[in-house]
Amino acid sequence: VLAVYNLGPPPVFTEAQADAALTKIFATPPQDRPIEALKLSAQIQSNLVGIYSMVDRDGRFYVGSDKGVTVYGDSVPGDAESPIKVLKEWAAPATRGKLIGINMTYDGWVVFVSEGGDVIVVNRDFTQHHMISLPHSEQSMAMQEKLRKSGEPTWSWVRNSYAVDEQGGIYIASAGYIHKVVWTGGKLSIAAKDGAWSEPYRDGTGLGTGATPVLMGFGPEEDHLVVFTDGDAVMNVTAYWRDRIPAGWKPPAGAPSPRLAGFARADMGNPNATDVQSEQATVVSGYGALVVNNEPASVPAGYPKLAKRALVGLLGADPRFTPHGLQKFEWNPKTRKMELAWTSDVASPNVVPFVSASSNLAYTMGVREGRWTFEGIDWDTGKSAFHYILPGEKYNGFYSGLIQSDEGDIVFGTPFGRARIKR
Repeated sequence: VLAVYNLGPPPVFTEAQADAALTKIFATPPQDRPIEALKLSAQIQSNLVGIYSMVDRDGRFYVGSDKGVTVYGDSVPGDAESPIKVLKEWAAPATRGKLIGINMTYDGWVVFVSEGGDVIVVNRDFTQHHMISLPHSEQSMAMQEKLRKSGEPTWSWVRNSYAVDEQGGIYIASAGYIHKVVWTGGKLSIAAKDGAWSEPYRDGTGLGTGATPVLMGFGPEEDHLVVFTDGDAVMNVTAYWRDRIPAGWKPPAGAPSPRLAGFARADMGNPNATDVQSEQATVVSGYGALVVNNEPASVPAGYPKLAKRALVGLLGADPRFTPHGLQKFEWNPKTRKMELAWTSDVASPNVVPFVSASSNLAYTMGVREGRWTFEGIDWDTGKSAFHYILPGEKYNGFYSGLIQSDEGDIVFGTPFGRARIKR
């Protein structure tokens, strides 16, 4: 550890406290573990807002909060062992709900979206900002009121981060709609004349997607798509034209929008599946799109519906709850259809996989016989290339994204800290 900056509450876990918390869960009788896991998950994530963060080209670390953004850096520029310092803080204007996600435009403006559909860009000096509301965002307040009256937990209309393209397009998924907002360099626009659009997508659950939209296709000769998993009970890998819709285009049968380019049911190889959902972004390389199953294999009777993600968080290696299945789909630019490439039964309970184009492998944190693993999967065939058994629950990826260093090491988040696997 080079430096620590204590953010105050919620509690900071020492290594000994983390070990004790995990020991307590797994010393609990199996029938009581789901509730203990839910309690610990709530403690770990209490007041958690800055789920997504960002580092800019100058090594400054941006973390969003319910009130704005804080930028951290080294007290002595270039000296990683110097104390961590708050470099800047910015209080965002009043928004509907907390700020969710973070990204940056190609000309250096920081982008935020609130749970209720307010889009903000602010320059890195925090001296100027622009704000606009997404189309249909009035539905977010109506949805919250409906949930409150029914006694259900409130649910964010926007609950994931977003993609940004080199032309200023910002791609945001809300419950039931996929949006393109355009940053023109001087203003945010939701006008069609500037290339913006807002279209419905399939949302049979009414809860929207659990995934961040991802861009597919670059260059003048490729199809330009935005890809995400939709909100049906058995999710579909869904692609929308992100720029101009091709002349004469006829969308697939059942498409809720003429902008929908293609979709395919992600049932993990089970045509009788009734509930398959992912909380991870679709992983894209070339025209390939990989999705994982985060739906627990079972849910105890009476367990809170919206809390079932805790079962594949802290208890993802428990065979009672381990979800299985990854599927890769391929966009076919000749037929202009989303086609199934392969299905794997490898478990990827709770992390965002990634693809190494140079090794042609997809990497994820898996589970085998109740133990956490690091998995390598052939990107072309879906066959297992290798797996390593990891030494215990401390290596649970817990909804983090995997990062590969230039040297080939794997770095990822855990419930209580960071882990590194040497190449």
